[in-house]
Amino acid sequence: MKTRFLWITGCIILLLWSGKLNAQDIKGDELKSMEKYGGVKGVNGIVAPELRLSAEQMQWWQDAKFGMFIHWGLYAIEGKGEWAMFNNKIPAEEYAKLADRFNPQYFDAAVWAKTAKDAGMKYMVLTARHHDGFALWNSPASYGHFTSFETAARRDFVKEYTNACRKAGLGVGIYYSPMDWRFPGYFAPTELPENAALMKKQGYGQVEELMKNYGKIDILWYDGGWLAHKGTDADAAWFWEPVRLNKMVRSYQPGVVISPRSGWEGDFQCNEGGGKIQGPIINTPWEKCLNLNQVSWGYSPTQNLMSLKEIIVMLVNTVDRGGNLLLNVGPDAQGVIPETHIARLKEVGDWLQKYGESIYGTRPGPFEPKDDVYGTVQKNNLIYVHLLAVGDTLQLPATGRKIVSCRQMHGSQLPFTQNENGIVIQLAQVKPDANVTTLVLETEKEN
Repeated sequence: MKTRFLWITGCIILLLWSGKLNAQDIKGDELKSMEKYGGVKGVNGIVAPELRLSAEQMQWWQDAKFGMFIHWGLYAIEGKGEWAMFNNKIPAEEYAKLADRFNPQYFDAAVWAKTAKDAGMKYMVLTARHHDGFALWNSPASYGHFTSFETAARRDFVKEYTNACRKAGLGVGIYYSPMDWRFPGYFAPTELPENAALMKKQGYGQVEELMKNYGKIDILWYDGGWLAHKGTDADAAWFWEPVRLNKMVRSYQPGVVISPRSGWEGDFQCNEGGGKIQGPIINTPWEKCLNLNQVSWGYSPTQNLMSLKEIIVMLVNTVDRGGNLLLNVGPDAQGVIPETHIARLKEVGDWLQKYGESIYGTRPGPFEPKDDVYGTVQKNNLIYVHLLAVGDTLQLPATGRKIVSCRQMHGSQLPFTQNENGIVIQLAQVKPDANVTTLVLETEKEN
């Protein structure tokens, strides 16, 4: 056993030395900045350029900016969060009994999709299977037939969800966790290799089902590639063989946008949790995921919702640094998103109805964000300034683009001066927005 461990360690060291196991091309300062505002997931994944989508293929995702994450499964019954099985040390046999009670009578994927649309979201990502191993679809590959299709519900929720997403014109995202707490081999893969191999076989089979049987999938959102809850996803690449896994994925879904958490570097980086976003523009595709209800990802009867302003500030801070925001909701055991969540999301959608042109389809810059003061995005010959604090004047750095007008979005024209030292905008006529005040700078069009 010790020899096997040394051999595996040696292989990883060799990969590092040979340059096969690296972070994506993110500058050091940018990566440190990402680390400051939350858990950075997926760095140091195996580099396989042949699997990466092109900039053209990634454009729709980078234009979308805002999506809905949905954590839903057996754990909604107890309402103690998606990690309840592990945290409460519930034996797999005991936890499996929840499947006999999981029969959501009010689940309606069309209502979920409408909620996302009304919030101004452009894509959705559903936890098709979390770490507890319960699959929300007809999955012959499931170990022990632990699925919603073969237990009390007798339904393929993934099919209903993917159909509803497409009908609503939303990007179809599927979350899948290869790890499974039911397998002792997950916690001791070298000591229990045969059991771990069963888990791996299940993972490959289920990913193939999801990519093969549900039409075009726009996002594959891996989570939990690490082993025994230790190290990183990249540390477990020797086990999961993510390049082989994702070559299979690409054979069914050539254009699917893949998260980094299988141990391969992925098409984007992932920043998890509600930590404040600060620092410079991140020059690689990335996504911030966090909870609307700050208690847990899965359903909880305890409510601590982000305020509208907190959501909008998080959204603009993310977009101004080149990222997307994936905001999570946790439906209850009946499949119902709480009314308070729907109401808050509608408020976000109302804001985006008014200010969405400064979010969708933009790219960060041309100015680096100034923490807690402003950030900017650009589209065509327009620069949008998201003001987090409104003073008497706003000073922006110099730019090679000539500014021909400046106005508050849905407001009055604003006086400004521009020279080689920068741009100074007078803000006396600005009527501050309760959430984020937005200015629009029009630049001279290029010939």
